[in-house]
Amino acid sequence: MARNRAEGGTYSQYSGILLAREFVNQRRSGTRRAIMADSHVTMAQQRCQEKTPVQILHEHGIKIGRAPVYELIQSDGDTHQPCFMLTVTIGEITCKGRGSTKKAAKHEAAEAALKLLKRDTQPNDQRDGFSPEAGDTSNPVGVLQELAMHRVWCLPEYVVCMETGPDHMKEFTVACRLEGLEESGTGSSKKLARRAAAERMLGKLQSLSGSTEITWSPPSRVYVESLRQATGEKISLLRRTPLSLPNTDYIQMLLEISLELGFQVTYIDIDELTVNGQYQCLVELSTRPVTVCHGTGMTSSNAHNTAAHNALQYIKMVASKL
Repeated sequence: MARNRAEGGTYSQYSGILLAREFVNQRRSGTRRAIMADSHVTMAQQRCQEKTPVQILHEHGIKIGRAPVYELIQSDGDTHQPCFMLTVTIGEITCKGRGSTKKAAKHEAAEAALKLLKRDTQPNDQRDGFSPEAGDTSNPVGVLQELAMHRVWCLPEYVVCMETGPDHMKEFTVACRLEGLEESGTGSSKKLARRAAAERMLGKLQSLSGSTEITWSPPSRVYVESLRQATGEKISLLRRTPLSLPNTDYIQMLLEISLELGFQVTYIDIDELTVNGQYQCLVELSTRPVTVCHGTGMTSSNAHNTAAHNALQYIKMVASKL
């Protein structure tokens, strides 16, 4: 009997050990499942965070039944430094993006559209004006970027113009360019100079607006590609008028067309004469991209008229394309 009790006690202890081991294994298995579940959630979150603005905008377009449409509107710059500009349209929103590649420009356009869509969902939205005081005034670069997106302008460009001083006391000068305006700022680092330039640009925009609320708008831009759709009286007359008539005032003709289409004309005299002793000049049209034509003549006025004639020939050729 004592032996049976001993065997029974041993069996009970053995069963207890098995139960304990099974409990530990279950706990470990549950922990592994929890860790795997957490890792799946984390990976899903990472995949969501890694989505590009183009992908996010596409998904939004699918949800609302309006897929975003991208269009290349400008391609210029040097071969080693190209510049592309695209627009994206989704619903009633159109935004621009610019970059050294089409992919980068598309990314920027999508990002601008997403910010506008996010702003449209916020209450008390002020659309007529933009006050830097409403944003983070401690970051003028960010405020200027937000302003450009708010107005659907091209984003600000920052260019390092100058670097002076010894290595331990450098001073940088950075130019900020935005919609035909330019301001520069200096600082002990490129970041500080860029910040100063953005701050001065905001001040200039406020000055042009006449108040702290920025209401200034840049002059309209005329894209060369859009000339073929122009239907004004002067451009229609140019399409059917020969440009070989003698004693024609091409300067006046170009001026009238520029006023109708909305671009500016600037004549730039060249000091050096041609090998034949003639005057020469350039005429610059503020189109996108900029149009520049050359002209020569026995007098400065003749050179201007020849340059205007060449510019008109170019406009006529582009406007007459089917």
